[in-house]
Amino acid sequence: MPEVTNFRQRLDAVLRTRDVKQVQDFLIAEGQWSSGQSADPEFAMWMMIAGSPGLRDLHAQAQAWLVSHGHEEEAKIFSRGNKQPQGKGSKKKRR
Repeated sequence: MPEVTNFRQRLDAVLRTRDVKQVQDFLIAEGQWSSGQSADPEFAMWMMIAGSPGLRDLHAQAQAWLVSHGHEEEAKIFSRGNKQPQGKGSKKKRR
């Protein structure tokens, strides 16, 4: 588990730069992305920012980018998730 936490922290640090090339290079170096991958790296970066609990201060910016680039549905997914109080939905009812 420490490896996952370490990766997440390093990924968040690179995402915080909002530099598509740095994010792409980091993911390639970590074996999480292939250099020939045909995905839209800028879209992927903003999706990762919007979905990262550690980058809450950038969520509004990510949602604005998503909406302004034709990804309203994806932005809605994250805006709904951000409105849900922490801890809700994760606990099962005890009988």
